[in-house]
Amino acid sequence: MEYGFGQKELDRVESILEEELIEIGVHCCLLIDMAGNVIARCDNGNCPHDLYSLAALAAGNFGAVSAMAQMVGEDNFTLLFHKGENESIHFSKVDDGFLLITIFGNDVTLGFLRLRVEEVAKKIKESLLYKTMLLRNFIDSDSDAD
Repeated sequence: MEYGFGQKELDRVESILEEELIEIGVHCCLLIDMAGNVIARCDNGNCPHDLYSLAALAAGNFGAVSAMAQMVGEDNFTLLFHKGENESIHFSKVDDGFLLITIFGNDVTLGFLRLRVEEVAKKIKESLLYKTMLLRNFIDSDSDAD
């Protein structure tokens, strides 16, 4: 999958992550592509984790779970959740190309987080869709000029 973001789009995504997730107590959140590349990240300033390795492992994990979903007759599973003693990880598919990963502690409830992640995914998709529409219109208008 090819994609391109300018600084303005990345700033917008990071602003969404900060306002919607970090401010409710999430320790860290990442937007990654399905290859495990970090697109955007935001944290509370106290995140000691190797987020690049985590992103690569998360992409592989999600790929394996997608294969399991197909084995049981599902197209895919759109979210994963791993509960730890002190921190938990929530993975949510934003669209076919991106995953949103959140790391959070016991002070954030899973139900509240899931609602927020759903809202964040929608906002990110709208931002990406807007960028895609702009690119498509630019390409269409360029080919019309030929």
